[in-house]
Amino acid sequence: MTLEENCSHIDAITSVKHAKRRECAECVKTGATWVHLRTCQECAATLCCDDSPNRHASKHAQATGHPVIASAEPGERWLYCYPDDVFAEY
Repeated sequence: MTLEENCSHIDAITSVKHAKRRECAECVKTGATWVHLRTCQECAATLCCDDSPNRHASKHAQATGHPVIASAEPGERWLYCYPDDVFAEY
C-alpha cells in the first residue's frame, strides 16, 4: 500500500461520491454484519470493507472492474485504488 503515487484512476475522480445510506446493501439482503463501509466511486454502491466477513466492496470491484472506493466512515477522507494498490487523502 502506498500513499498517492501517480494513479490515473484516482486522478480521474473530480467529485467524491458519498454513501447514500450507512449500510452495506449486500449484507442487508442476507442479514450479515459489517465492520466498515466503502463507497464505489464509479456507481456509488456502498459495501463492506475487507475486514468484514463478506468483503463486498472488493468483490464488487473484481466483478465490475470499478477501481476506486472511498471510505464511507465518518471523519475519514481517503480513496483507495484496487488495481494500483494506492491510497490518497482528499
